[in-house]
Amino acid sequence: MDVSELITPGAVLTGVKPTSKEQCLDLLARHAAGGTGIAADIIAAALKRREALGSTGIGSGIAMPHAPLAGLSAPFGLLAHLAKPVQFDAVDGEPVDIVCLILTPEAGQGQHLNALACVARCLQRQEVREAIRRGRRPQDVHAALCKS
Repeated sequence: MDVSELITPGAVLTGVKPTSKEQCLDLLARHAAGGTGIAADIIAAALKRREALGSTGIGSGIAMPHAPLAGLSAPFGLLAHLAKPVQFDAVDGEPVDIVCLILTPEAGQGQHLNALACVARCLQRQEVREAIRRGRRPQDVHAALCKS
């Protein structure tokens, strides 16, 4: 799976201003609803159920909330660069400013793992994270993510 297939230019948000982890998940769910056709409250509930199992804050200012969803036909990704970092209970204790949402079909466990691995490989590179943080326009952030 290629990150450009998972996260399209229209699925990049910049300058969003949630003030908490829960508000961030709700905001991402609302945006994902438009791209998936699945109701925002269903997406938010799935993300919060997953988050209750353990934080998806993976360190270095990154969170990767993810969930399988019934009714979804293909993996869907959304990347948000937050205007100000929020606490996400990340493994390193640092607040998060890059959030990558990943939703996959409920029956596609292999797709789910592939999508997570694809994005994690990109975001583990410091130069990619720095380019995302410098990007002010969604197309700049998308280009930084995809050139990795």
